[in-house]
Amino acid sequence: MKLTKRLHSCVQLEKDGRVLVIDPGVFSEPDAGLGADALLVTHEHPDHFDEGRLRAALDANPAAALWTLRSVAERLAPAYPGRVHTVGHGDAFSAAGFEVQVHGELHAVIHPDIPRVTNVGYLVEGSLFHPGDALTVPEVPVDTLMLPVHAPWNKVAEVIDYLREVKPRRAIDIHDAYLSDIARPIYDGALAALGGTDHGRLAAGEAAQL
Repeated sequence: MKLTKRLHSCVQLEKDGRVLVIDPGVFSEPDAGLGADALLVTHEHPDHFDEGRLRAALDANPAAALWTLRSVAERLAPAYPGRVHTVGHGDAFSAAGFEVQVHGELHAVIHPDIPRVTNVGYLVEGSLFHPGDALTVPEVPVDTLMLPVHAPWNKVAEVIDYLREVKPRRAIDIHDAYLSDIARPIYDGALAALGGTDHGRLAAGEAAQL
């Protein structure tokens, strides 16, 4: 399976000529969802869910479909009957040949005064886990963890503890649009020294074989 990092929290996976895209939001490239056979969205916040990008992807490929939680599905299902699927914690499904399991229920706490929205993470091919905006620990081994490295709802100590708890073979940064280049070495050093696993990052457009 080939992983291509897109901007912020968007990732693209390719296997056997099929393409799956997770979280093409407003910080992603305008064409982030185009070419996808399957699209997954973790939650409704705009840096993960952009209705225009999803509509463009679904319009460009009439065979493409979307799997997501109810709040997003309700926005798009009327326009794409039979192509928008609502999922939640514990579900498992096949999307364009990719086997996917759903883990997690709520977005991480931003502030106690801000209501928590639903958030689901996706384990793809029993290997790669994208948690969205939560530090969800799947009850199964994870080979590659897409790591939300910097967000309004986390701090580096929590990210380190998350790595230690999940214990992936490797972690690759996502949710990184807020992180300036000058701060990168600080995060890289702390995560490499204390996370207990192989930690790295990919530039937007860079790919890795999993």
